[in-house]
Amino acid sequence: MSKEERKLMKQIKKQIETFLKEKKKPFKRKEISHAIGISKKNYYLFREALNELVKNGKVARLKGGKYSTVSSLQKTKGVLQMTRKGFGFVTDERTGEDIFIAAQHLNTALDQDLVEVQLFAVSRGRNKEGRVTRIISRGKSTFVGTYHKSEYYGFVVPDDPRVYRDFYIHERHSLNAKDGQKVVVELEKWDSHKLNPEGRIVEVLGYPDEPGVDVVSVVRGFGLPIHFPKKVEKEARKAEMKITPKDLAERLDLRDWDIFTIDPADAKDFDDAVSLTRLENGNYLLGVHIADVSHFVPEGSAVDEEARRRGTSIYLVDRVVPMLPEHLSNKLCSLQPHEDRFTFSCLMEINADGEVVNYEIKPSIIHSTRRFTYEEVQAILDDPNSADPYADVLKEMNQLSQLLRRKRLAEGSIDFDTPEVKFRLDETGKPVEIIPVERLESHMLIEEFMLMANQTVTKHIQAISGNGKPLPFIYRVHEKPDKEKIQKFRDFLRALGYTYSVKQKLTPRDFQKILQKIEGTKDEVLVKEVALRTMMKAVYSQNNVGHFGLGFEYYTHFTSPIRRYPDLVVHRLLKEYMEPVPRKRIRELKKYLKQVCQTSSERERVALEAERQSIKIKQVEWIAKHKGEIFKGIISGVTAYGMFVEIVPYLIEGLVHIDSMADDFYIYSEKTYSLIGKESGRQYRLGDEVTIQVANVDLENNTVDFKLVESTPEAETA
Repeated sequence: MSKEERKLMKQIKKQIETFLKEKKKPFKRKEISHAIGISKKNYYLFREALNELVKNGKVARLKGGKYSTVSSLQKTKGVLQMTRKGFGFVTDERTGEDIFIAAQHLNTALDQDLVEVQLFAVSRGRNKEGRVTRIISRGKSTFVGTYHKSEYYGFVVPDDPRVYRDFYIHERHSLNAKDGQKVVVELEKWDSHKLNPEGRIVEVLGYPDEPGVDVVSVVRGFGLPIHFPKKVEKEARKAEMKITPKDLAERLDLRDWDIFTIDPADAKDFDDAVSLTRLENGNYLLGVHIADVSHFVPEGSAVDEEARRRGTSIYLVDRVVPMLPEHLSNKLCSLQPHEDRFTFSCLMEINADGEVVNYEIKPSIIHSTRRFTYEEVQAILDDPNSADPYADVLKEMNQLSQLLRRKRLAEGSIDFDTPEVKFRLDETGKPVEIIPVERLESHMLIEEFMLMANQTVTKHIQAISGNGKPLPFIYRVHEKPDKEKIQKFRDFLRALGYTYSVKQKLTPRDFQKILQKIEGTKDEVLVKEVALRTMMKAVYSQNNVGHFGLGFEYYTHFTSPIRRYPDLVVHRLLKEYMEPVPRKRIRELKKYLKQVCQTSSERERVALEAERQSIKIKQVEWIAKHKGEIFKGIISGVTAYGMFVEIVPYLIEGLVHIDSMADDFYIYSEKTYSLIGKESGRQYRLGDEVTIQVANVDLENNTVDFKLVESTPEAETA
């Protein structure tokens, strides 16, 4: 760059800063250049000047491609996300950056509160830092916890460790709760962080060991809606299964096709069915037929609004919190065998290379001829002499699904076969048995068909959008992991003794290679769990950034409208886009879909947390009956105060506290994720197999303590 250019760029920088300081609001790059009179020939200098101001921290680049002075960004607002360690983060709604909030700067804010934050001028770490100056609105007003009574007052210890203060309960607000009972407390008043919040007990759930109290605590704690409003139930019951001449004219009539469902043995609603035939040219015609919920639930109806609020069905250990009333979810919309049902069919012609060469997506009517369970299908696939009338088509389906799976994995898709458990409960809801869930070929068959349908629907939307902007749509997106998470994953693998090259620009194929190399080793379960945590969370979005984990450029959720709201909306969009859509409607859809994506992603997160919590409660209840017994486990976490061990078949995690490791003085090595004995040199490393004894189980706090019995690995010299 010449001397004259540098001089001019310096002037442009001053002009940019002066303009933004005077206007005190964000502007797009072109708006700034026009305002300060940048000529076309000097635009490259303007662009360079703006980039340097951003790089030097003088100007901030905001979401939406706008720019603002940093000084005008000293206050912001966002939702507080608390951690279990007592500090939190607020995502700046303008920049998308996380702002660190230390415990002493929370100012009575609680998890999920919408807060105003004052940014600090200087930040010590990677994140910006700030303090909460005002609670704009509370994220929730009721909390579940255990009531304790002292001589002079009562207090409630919250179940959620992210709620970092106990609630003071005056005697007149105790609802006659007894010491040790689970209760629902409503936040009454919290004016100063120097005092505890004051609460009022609004419901007594019972003692923790009473039947059903544990899962009800989860339901109340997450604010899950158990009952539907009367208006919603009434509207849902009015729906009828009537096939009119108009329906027959507008839908594919597939009632004479061999179509069937494959679901878990305990499933009550069936929202997907499949069919397969061979065409004369040798290609497959795969049919994925999805319950047409949109036929019964019009946009803006009472049922629709309630489903939108719920976002998803929630599957707890002993019950389902459904998105739709039973009359729809288990009856009219469920693809029951030997019943006519409205569906949305995605018919895909697939060649010998596993490529979709032709497709048709259209509303349809089917008549399911059979209701299979996964286990029944697997038994047929395993039996070369099966006499089942559907044996041939099921085996052909299995061949196709394996072809699709091989193609998908060859293209870099990651296969996370993460372990799961289910429970056998007695009549009081107590866990009698923990059963590891086996992943069958029949599961993978359905998975591959649904993945293919979801991709085909998304590609169809791109195709009908033409060369202009894509039509408004809901995508299921999964962004690439950030650099910090990749670095942690690299360090984790190194600590386990693996020296794989983990690139900064990680691709799905790189992840896949790592997981393939550890398959069958003692570290497989652990590495998969950490790899999953390394990934960003998949969310719903209007902007298609692809799905990193699956390695797909185009992906949506189309296949489960009974239990997921975005799928229902996707069905409506497919119908609407069969005809030209006015510009005004396009603008309305953009605004509407943005809200749907945000709400659905939030509700999905709540559902996952609630489901995990209900599983953990039952795991802890089960292990409580095995106090003193000995199990094999894998070290799943190492800290300065001890190590976490997971009993692998049952996925139960407990802490071996360092105080209980009395045979030596152990030093924590953060670099190698290990505890090293000062005298003996014995190492306990992440991923090591150990033998433990169940020492203590705390049902109130849902925690388990283990005691080390012996270590499988040989003692090593540090």
